[in-house]
Amino acid sequence: MAVVREERADAARNRKAILEAADELFATSDSPGEVSMDDIARAAGVGKGTLFRRFGDRANLIRQVYAVRLAPLREQIQSGPPPLGPDTPPRTRVAAIIDAIAVVKLDNAHLMLALEEGGGPTSGIYGSADYVGVHGLLRDLVATELGVGRAGWVAHVLLATVRADLLRHVTEGEGMSHSALRSSLRDFVDDTLDH
Repeated sequence: MAVVREERADAARNRKAILEAADELFATSDSPGEVSMDDIARAAGVGKGTLFRRFGDRANLIRQVYAVRLAPLREQIQSGPPPLGPDTPPRTRVAAIIDAIAVVKLDNAHLMLALEEGGGPTSGIYGSADYVGVHGLLRDLVATELGVGRAGWVAHVLLATVRADLLRHVTEGEGMSHSALRSSLRDFVDDTLDH
């Protein structure tokens, strides 16, 4: 039987300080992808070694900051009531999931931009557990509407519509309101699933 060790008080304080410093730096940076581990360690008042021992790398640190914010959505999708939960008809559920992802990304744009801008092919968003999981779910739901052949590709395209950089561009760069964006996403999902 594995022994679960309780986190030491100083380690818990460091963890909290690091997560808060990272969140603040990403939120206030014009280019979240350029916030470095050195910047985060300095802002948190910890050594860089502590930061790396605790989180491994920058992408993992960002994922852990974001995971706290994503947990309620993940729970609703896995076991919640309609329209996100498993008892929802596939077409309605796909639209609800895309909408919910857009809302979370709009509300947490600084973290998503840092994560999505943060690396090359091996550390990119497409290999993350969250992306793989939601892609698989959408693929299976889309397959019930369009058949298996195109379902994987369509799921990728749907997820591309809620990339943080695109959401930022259309809202901040082009001035689209959040409500107009969400309405456009719903229409796009409907149109996509009709073909």
